[in-house]
Amino acid sequence: MNDLNDVNEKPEPAELNGEPADKAVQSPVPLQPSAPPLPEAPPPVAPKDRRVLRAVLRWTAAVVVFGVLGSGVAYGITERERTDVPGLSTRSDGRWDYPELVKPALPAGAALPFAADNPGMIHYAGLEQLLLPAPAGSVPDATLKGDRSRISADRFLEEFGGDDHVASMRQDLAQSGPVQIAARGWTMPDGTATRIYLVRFHSAGYQNAFSTLHFSNTGMAPRRLKEVEGESALDEDYNLGNGIPHVRHDVYAESAPIGPVQVWHAYLTAGDVVALVVQSRKGSAAAVPFHQTTVLQEQLLG
Repeated sequence: MNDLNDVNEKPEPAELNGEPADKAVQSPVPLQPSAPPLPEAPPPVAPKDRRVLRAVLRWTAAVVVFGVLGSGVAYGITERERTDVPGLSTRSDGRWDYPELVKPALPAGAALPFAADNPGMIHYAGLEQLLLPAPAGSVPDATLKGDRSRISADRFLEEFGGDDHVASMRQDLAQSGPVQIAARGWTMPDGTATRIYLVRFHSAGYQNAFSTLHFSNTGMAPRRLKEVEGESALDEDYNLGNGIPHVRHDVYAESAPIGPVQVWHAYLTAGDVVALVVQSRKGSAAAVPFHQTTVLQEQLLG
């Protein structure tokens, strides 16, 4: 291998015919460069090769077309509701079709019920606005259609017709003086009846005193509702993962043996309001719509 220095050395001028290279006659430079050689023409395609080429092109076009159509169909399925696609309808799990919930507007300057500047935890919104609206397809309960959904304490206490402590509850309601009682009820086409009561006290302290005395949880329902023949126990299925901030719930399912009407009910306490949710049906009442109804009412109060 030559040294890099030898490669970079400038060579000495050569001699042509005994004369120095600078005196030698230079060959004339042509005016135009010679044209580059033309590329060789490709060999002619045999007839058999042409047929193969045409077949490949046809299959390629078909793949592209079907690919576009397939993408369009897939996009159409993913963009549509599952129930809109024939053969892909989803079986209902029993939930009812409730209107979209909207938090009620507060009066000007009023604080939120659980704000730091509202020590009494008072709901300043209209009590009827805190009631869960009825689902689609329901028939209103005519006995709960008072002015702005207001009812009397006696109508509220009718739910506890089978309990021996109704007189005591009536007396405590009169003494603590609840500000308002509102209610809403309906019946679904399958005969399931729902009634929701909201009792608003002067503050969270009054509500807590009344609820602790009459609705405190002991594992079994503290008060027997009028349609319950035996007892009701805590519904453990509801208690798992259904907590709404600032709302306490005690949810009960009627224990066996169940009479001709099955009853679910729940007590919800949130600030100055205690709610009673009752759902019943002749024969058996499904758990799903009751859980759904109770959760939605919690959301309105929380």
